[in-house]
Amino acid sequence: MEGVTQYKYLYIPMLLWVGIQAFKVIYDLVKTKKFNFKRILGAGGMPSSHSAIVSSVATLIGKNEGLNTPLFALSVIFAFIVMYDATGVRRAAGKQARLLNKIIETPGLSTLQVQEKLVEVLGHTPIQVFVGATIGIIAGLVF
Repeated sequence: MEGVTQYKYLYIPMLLWVGIQAFKVIYDLVKTKKFNFKRILGAGGMPSSHSAIVSSVATLIGKNEGLNTPLFALSVIFAFIVMYDATGVRRAAGKQARLLNKIIETPGLSTLQVQEKLVEVLGHTPIQVFVGATIGIIAGLVF
């Protein structure tokens, strides 16, 4: 049994990521009636798998190693950086990509030739990050 619990910091977040990404693929399939392969590994959407992963790791560390440890402090700071990035930098980049795609697609506005559209779904809304973090905390406490 020790072999299984030894790697909990790795397999619990990874299983959580797989589950959330599978949910996004299925949700997108039901909603659009089309299979979108990019949703399997793509960023963005509800809930945030990045937030779930980092919050589950921080919760597991706090629960098993202690709340008053440098490792827990590091994991919490890392989690906040990831979640801030998801709602800040990556979300802004997604908004810019959406605007640039519109400019390129508008006849007469742009003479640029592009091979592919920019990816618009990069970041998360604060609620997507909150839900992902909540799922991660619950998973870390339960498992």
